[in-house]
Amino acid sequence: MKIKSYFSRTVEDAMALASQELGPEAMLLNSRKAPLEARHLGEYEVVFANVMPAGEAPDSALEAAAPASVAARPPLGDQLSRDVADLKRELEGMRRTLTRSALAPSQWVGGSPDLSDAYAALTASEVGPELAREIVQGVEAHLVGPRPPAGRTPRHFDKAAFQRALVEELGSRFQAQPSLGRGESPPRIVALVGPPGSGKTTTLVKLAVNYGLVSRRPVLLLSMDTYRVAAAEQLRSYAAILGVGFQVLETTTALAQAIEENRGKELILIDTPGFGFGDMDSASGLAQFVSARSDIDPHLVLPASMKSTDLSSVVDSFEIFRPQRLLFTKLDETGSFGPILNEAARTGKALSFFTDGQRIPEDLEAATRNRLVELILTGSSSRARTAA
Repeated sequence: MKIKSYFSRTVEDAMALASQELGPEAMLLNSRKAPLEARHLGEYEVVFANVMPAGEAPDSALEAAAPASVAARPPLGDQLSRDVADLKRELEGMRRTLTRSALAPSQWVGGSPDLSDAYAALTASEVGPELAREIVQGVEAHLVGPRPPAGRTPRHFDKAAFQRALVEELGSRFQAQPSLGRGESPPRIVALVGPPGSGKTTTLVKLAVNYGLVSRRPVLLLSMDTYRVAAAEQLRSYAAILGVGFQVLETTTALAQAIEENRGKELILIDTPGFGFGDMDSASGLAQFVSARSDIDPHLVLPASMKSTDLSSVVDSFEIFRPQRLLFTKLDETGSFGPILNEAARTGKALSFFTDGQRIPEDLEAATRNRLVELILTGSSSRARTAA
């Protein structure tokens, strides 16, 4: 079986090339828009398979010429397994070729397969192509110097050294600051802002337990979410269970007054409405209040499962709140964690906390460099937990 990809301006042109080279027996496996890293080869990628190489007689002719060979043929299941294995090898070769071509051919001809594989792993985790290229180039510079010799032959690096360099380079691309509040003196005031459904209310309760009650700090929960039906009642119920103070506020004036009246609390957590793209005008008043207060620490709460392009748009739209940190939720709902790195690197904002489930208070962890690097390289949010 022969598998080959054809890149061309149109699907029809690619099909014509395949028919000319592989013959009329060529079988179309897939057609799609070419990936960004291979777009320079053509607008479309069309994959063909030729299951009967040129010059080989059809099965019927072989049976007629040599009936005894039929009995010698392997079982159909074994043949199918071998064909699938061959297909996987062909596709893996195509992947390596494409990723190497994406790595600036003028600079990477003869480069290490380890670098190509690292680039492929990063982009598979949805790290942006440009950022992935910078990281891989940083790894190479760390291992062989800033100016590798031209025309070098492919090399394999020491596995442990390569892994350490990759982890170090990834970790250098973002900051982690798992803290609440802008100063050491109480009260520490935190506002959670973000789009609808990002998990602000549940996260706020997890923070109240882990960074308030566990440390025996007096906590106050304030809700500005009067938009969503029963949102305030949900938080009121949590507050009653936890035995902490709670208030529902409808205006920024009332919010300012509540903060002043509760300066004796050590931790004040503010829940805000979820604002979509079309709601940002109605968010302007609250955003102006939060961004103007030097004592309020706004954290932008974002679902890790959101597409990278949408994530960037949301982060930019919430810049009116001037959030200092990014807090990512729903890590258990995705296997691609590159978008987290993309936004942290793009905006320069520090990562504060991660959540990966609905359990209160267990499914909350402080964001660290090692944790995000692990997520990107393993593609799994599972972690060992101990009972409280």
